[in-house]
Amino acid sequence: MASPGTIAPLPVDDALPMLRAALRDAGGAVLQAPPGAGKSTRVPLALLGESWLSGARIIMLEPRRLAARAVARRMAQTLGESVGDTVGYRVRRDTRISRRTRIEVVTEGILTRMLQRDPTLEGTGLVIFDEFHERSIHADLGLALVLQSRALVRPDLRLLVMSATLDGEPIARLLGDVPTVTSEGRAFPVDVRYRERAPTQRIEAATAAAARHALAHDTGDVLVFLPGAGEIRRVAEAIADDAARAGAHVAPLYGDLPQEAQDRAIAPSRDGERKIVLATPIAETSLTIEGVRVVIDSGLARAPRFSPRSGMTQLETVRISRASSEQRCGRAGRVAPGICYRLWHAAEQHALVPHAPPEIMQTDLASLALELAAAGITDPAELRWLDPPPAAAFAQARALLAVLGAIDATSGGITPHGRAMAELPLHPRLAHMLLAAERIGAVGVACDIAALLGERDIVRGVGSTPDADLRLRVELVRARGERAGVVGHGEVDVATLRRVRSESEVLRRQLGIRASGDDAEHAGIVLAFAYPDRIAQRRDGGGGRFLLRNGGGAALTHPQALTAASFIVAAELGGETPDARIFLAAPLERDDIEAHFGDQITIEEQHAWDDAAGRVRATRRERFGAIVLRETRGEVDPERAATLLLDAIRRGGIEALPWTDEARQLRERLAFLHAREPDRWPDVADTALLASLDEWLAPHLAGIASRDELHGVALAPLLIATLEDGRRSELDRRAPTHYVAPTGTRAAIDYGDVNAPAVDVRLQELFGVAETPTVDGGRVPLTLRLLSPARRPVQVTRDLPGFWRGSYAAVRKEMKGRYPKHPWPDDPLAAAPTRRAKRPGE
Repeated sequence: MASPGTIAPLPVDDALPMLRAALRDAGGAVLQAPPGAGKSTRVPLALLGESWLSGARIIMLEPRRLAARAVARRMAQTLGESVGDTVGYRVRRDTRISRRTRIEVVTEGILTRMLQRDPTLEGTGLVIFDEFHERSIHADLGLALVLQSRALVRPDLRLLVMSATLDGEPIARLLGDVPTVTSEGRAFPVDVRYRERAPTQRIEAATAAAARHALAHDTGDVLVFLPGAGEIRRVAEAIADDAARAGAHVAPLYGDLPQEAQDRAIAPSRDGERKIVLATPIAETSLTIEGVRVVIDSGLARAPRFSPRSGMTQLETVRISRASSEQRCGRAGRVAPGICYRLWHAAEQHALVPHAPPEIMQTDLASLALELAAAGITDPAELRWLDPPPAAAFAQARALLAVLGAIDATSGGITPHGRAMAELPLHPRLAHMLLAAERIGAVGVACDIAALLGERDIVRGVGSTPDADLRLRVELVRARGERAGVVGHGEVDVATLRRVRSESEVLRRQLGIRASGDDAEHAGIVLAFAYPDRIAQRRDGGGGRFLLRNGGGAALTHPQALTAASFIVAAELGGETPDARIFLAAPLERDDIEAHFGDQITIEEQHAWDDAAGRVRATRRERFGAIVLRETRGEVDPERAATLLLDAIRRGGIEALPWTDEARQLRERLAFLHAREPDRWPDVADTALLASLDEWLAPHLAGIASRDELHGVALAPLLIATLEDGRRSELDRRAPTHYVAPTGTRAAIDYGDVNAPAVDVRLQELFGVAETPTVDGGRVPLTLRLLSPARRPVQVTRDLPGFWRGSYAAVRKEMKGRYPKHPWPDDPLAAAPTRRAKRPGE
């Protein structure tokens, strides 16, 4: 058996014996072979006759549809057969297999669906993962699912991972420490030349200039790497005349091209004719384009990235990795010495990242989470991954699936609706949108919107951001003709519009729609099915500002039709705080929200204290997340009202309560006794009473919801109620409310100063009183505020006997002059107390 790290020379056939032994004895292997080594076609064919296959089929994964079809055709040609006989393929919307097919070349997403339908992969003896170094999320998922299937039900299933540049050891460990077989490539030397592009120069212009130079100075076919179809079309237009003069024809090569056009790009050039192939990164691996002697590398590629603007994965133009640049360069040295033009500075080569990061680490995981749920897996840790999906991103993806109804929020398992979503080759948002739109008869609009969201905007800004209204785009898709024009502050991109129309038609056919009577006015509710988390309500004050369901803010970039909409749903958002910019949206009606999202609307009974009115207000709100759909006056709940009333009292202070003279005096009496015996008598200071409101006041607030209603609460009895029965009588004995003068007059005692209780009493009513009146069982003398017959202050004393002996004489002299009709005896202790003037004759 081969051992890890074995090196075999080219051709790859020389490595096959070791590869056969590894698959037979270890059940798996990793084959590392450079592009052009023939592994994609030679290895599957060479393994067909292995006894351990016993007539079982081989499934080989390719990362792209174009590569899958091309590899299948090449193997079929080698056998002298047609595609669909021994060798066939399955790709999206195109399948060519038969009962005789032994090798099925499939795209990576197809394998996942095959495993969902049959986890045992019955009839399959070997699964080959080709070009695994590209690390697409589908390849990682497919490998994880196949490893699970092998561990649970198919221990006889063999796995082969083939890669051009990826380190094979981690994969070998993941497969169970299987051998790694390395095939060294045989390549001709390639002269690398750098043509630095000016920062302001568009990539199309720089590429066209390099292509013209190659046509004029180099020989052989030219392979040009560009990031996408748009750049390919523009470069093709720019060099068309130059190519014709040089006797060369331009051959675009990208995934959405018709089959015939793809075949022309891959086929060898005719004698005496040169070819310039303008290709996306699909030409990096798997495909063999004969006759290429010159490579022009733009250094750019489209890579899937999660877009916060759209909430889905979108293709973003990025710099390629160093490994990709080497692979592209190697395409020039397959048949003879070649040249590679790199459109960047030589110093930038070392700054490129060594390898592109795995897609699973930086893309939206909603589709992955749905695929796993369809396979009965709620926790990705159940599987073995080369790089497990990030936990936070996976949790976010499952949260979205729960909102869309694809998984049960409680059990986490897939729902019937989720299974239907998984059958559609779309992002879960769009799959849910199509299924939901079917139920309301708006699936035609849904197909148009799904196609629109899958492409870049068909309306390009002219001097400013185009109107965000999605209805404009739907109407353009449905309109006749393709003439460019200005629409909603923007210009129509005819090429993109054409692709959107084509994709919409494909979706209509897939769903069996021949014609639809729905119109663009359904766009809002249809879009809301895809983006229920981006429904927004217009804020007060206008200005095109909206409150999103999640509580965030969003705003239109300029006044437009959507500015006046009460509700919208946003498909594309961008920017940061305070408000995200709305790039694509549609208007929505409140009735639509209530009709289709009623189960997500919550009723909130809110109570709040209205300080200006001095009362508790109850409000009933129908909420859709942060959005308030309706607000009405509610019924006040007594318990919640009491709580809010107590909070208002705490904020306003204890004086906010309706203290009567009786209640105030009671607090002072209790404070007087607390100062003497703090352990036996309650603390009735402001802070203490506020801290204990729940105990002494709250039980008596039933039915009270306003400050005015508080006046009906007698506070004195509430404080008394906090005392034990024996203490109440003790309170009256030790801290009586009044001092009773010898004349019978009851004078209220002022306990405001806990150290010196005082009483106001007319001097004449104390005639004959030899001792100072006291409280607290005679322990505390009262401060006597002696008054004139007119109740004006005369003297203050805590020593009544001393007053009689001392300053009384001076007071008597003054009072006798002012109040001659009142008695002013020389000896007050011998006189009778009185509250009257002298009788006539006295």
